[in-house]
Amino acid sequence: MPINITMPALSPTMEEGNLSKWLVKEGDKVSPGDVIAEIETDKATMEVEAVDEGTVAKLVVPAGTEGVKVNALIAVLAAEGEDASAAAKSGGNAAPAKAEAPKTDAPKTEAPKAETPKPEAPKAEPAAAPAPKAATMANGHASGERTFASPLARRIAREAGVDVSAVTGSGPHGRVVKADVDAAISSGGVKAAPAAKAPAGAPAAPSAAPKAMPDEQVLKLFAEGSYDLVPHDNMRKTIARRLVEAKSTIPHFYLTLDCELDALLALRTQINAAAPVKKSDKGEVPAYKLSVNDMVIKAMAMALMAVPDANASWTDSAMVKHKHADVGVAVSIPGGLITPIIRRADEKTLSTISNEMKDLASRARSRKLKPEEYQGGTTAVSNLGMFGIKDFAAVINPPHATILAVGAGEERAVVKNGEIKIATIMSVTLSTDHRAVDGALGAELLVAFKRMIENPMGMLV
Repeated sequence: MPINITMPALSPTMEEGNLSKWLVKEGDKVSPGDVIAEIETDKATMEVEAVDEGTVAKLVVPAGTEGVKVNALIAVLAAEGEDASAAAKSGGNAAPAKAEAPKTDAPKTEAPKAETPKPEAPKAEPAAAPAPKAATMANGHASGERTFASPLARRIAREAGVDVSAVTGSGPHGRVVKADVDAAISSGGVKAAPAAKAPAGAPAAPSAAPKAMPDEQVLKLFAEGSYDLVPHDNMRKTIARRLVEAKSTIPHFYLTLDCELDALLALRTQINAAAPVKKSDKGEVPAYKLSVNDMVIKAMAMALMAVPDANASWTDSAMVKHKHADVGVAVSIPGGLITPIIRRADEKTLSTISNEMKDLASRARSRKLKPEEYQGGTTAVSNLGMFGIKDFAAVINPPHATILAVGAGEERAVVKNGEIKIATIMSVTLSTDHRAVDGALGAELLVAFKRMIENPMGMLV
């Protein structure tokens, strides 16, 4: 019996992914644990392993296909001793199960009580309801039926003015993919019907919420040939969606403080100088090398432990109070950013945080992080100090209730005991979800962070 391989859910929130590469071809034999494909999600490229033994009879979804839904059929295996061509036909052409309409129980009637029957006038029988008309079919889609198409295919069709419901889909279960729309455009396509105009004198329909300017209107503002169109990948789409969600649903509140770094910089120098040496492929290297950001992560984690009410997440039904400080750290990668998480940062040493952060950042840039390494967390840190940015306000990443924006450490004139001195100052801005962390609580958290930064020996005990 053929074995169907479906698009796996690589994270709890994954709904679709891109099948970026097949690592097997039709006719290859695979065993459980063999890596057969690479799937690109919004944040990472992950390997998919076979869970059954057999021969690859058919690759249903070609490499490079975008927007493949979770549980969609992507390949068919022939079991041991089974003919591969027969398995490809029976497995690859298996129709998806149709959802049955929910059954409703007929209402129960109670037996009438014994009464003297009264004569009644005969009631007219109700007219029979007209039989439903059969839906007309066009290119494999019933009129009025939802057309399944990838987001990229819908966008390209919209920009070209093509009616996507009139395009024949070649993807799994008739799904319209980019290649189908491109073929429809090159052959003339089926243009989308213009919107019906309201008759003269008819009242105007109520206006909907403000919408972004359509793509075609934006492009008309620029001279033809003066630009290139770069389609959004899944990461950029997810970032855009979550930023809109964060800014439209979270009441941001901002607090800024200046922290003196001189004591922290001196301690960092001492700790790095005392690092033991270990052998590696590059020769002898220190076992760790702390950065200011490593110490910021630790200080933020300890501040949350000192102000536990701020270590929370908002939900409509309850406040989520976290028992540990899991600190996400924004890492810039090609095409966007990702926030790998240092779990239980409050319990880890500075050297452990430093080495773990280097490993996470390296794998983040190659998109090799596992979902559990960048999902969740109780707060986040975003550091632009290396670019010379003095201060900025970061956008909260739900379900976090806080995010700390870290600026550059720079020498400034400060007043101490009535005298002007030079000190290395770092400006930090805390963005809070005012539903969970109000102004006074946020200020308490930021003061606790400043105390850790300016008295860094406390991070060693």
